Amino acid sequence: MTDLPKVPLAGVIGSPVAQSRSPRLHGYWLRRYGLAGHYVPLEVSQADLREVLAAMPKMGFVGCNVTIPHKETVLQLADVVTDRAALIGAANTLIFRKDGKIHADNTDGYGFIANLRQNAPGWKPGSGPAAVFGAGGAARAVVASLLEVGVPEIRVTNRTRPRAEALRAEFGAKVVVHDWVQAGNMLDDAATVVNASSLGMVGKPEFLVPLDGLMPSAVVTDIVYTPLRTRFLETAAAMGCVTVDGLGMLLHQAAPGFERWFGTRPEVDQATRDAVLAA
Repeated sequence: MTDLPKVPLAGVIGSPVAQSRSPRLHGYWLRRYGLAGHYVPLEVSQADLREVLAAMPKMGFVGCNVTIPHKETVLQLADVVTDRAALIGAANTLIFRKDGKIHADNTDGYGFIANLRQNAPGWKPGSGPAAVFGAGGAARAVVASLLEVGVPEIRVTNRTRPRAEALRAEFGAKVVVHDWVQAGNMLDDAATVVNASSLGMVGKPEFLVPLDGLMPSAVVTDIVYTPLRTRFLETAAAMGCVTVDGLGMLLHQAAPGFERWFGTRPEVDQATRDAVLAA
């Protein structure tokens, strides 16, 4: 037996997971704050997910992040689900509690808002409607968080309309659905414009919705961060809009989990961005 303290372990579970920037981010924070701990990528199939989650606490894991395709499934496997994770219908952060229970949370919406507030300090949620492209898991977190901070109306469009209709059914009358073929019309007087789809990401189709209707006073953000400056953001910047890239959302959503697992609230600053972007 040894009386040395246990070194806490955390990681990110997904399939595929090799492309995740989370290990670089958490590794940087552990070094920066001089904390004992490790954060590792874990490639886990859907078939093995239940078994892996049950074994992790016994191996010294205090929690983990969850990415595609497990974010919805883990809600069924968790013992405790926060209200926001239940509302969004997905979890990205798990905490393995000392009583043996798995606690599931979703910090994507928190990360999205914190990124906007840090990088567009003049942004006022109540100043006008928001236009959101996409209706998947990330869009659900974006819509929930925008409603929470007081955006008066959220216009949503998606390539398959039923997914957008599902958002309206769940989040209520402040969500207005637009057809994808007329998506550009959502931009009239929109104060906040969000690409919450994968369009424009490396390896995905380009974002081709015309943006001529953008107001120069709009704050425009993209949840995509590979590439860091998408064509969507470049077009908006050329029209005079304040633009916010998607990397900050990744950084900010990670901070609450890191604090729960390792006991220190990390700062999201330029040094953090540089560390994650380093080759």
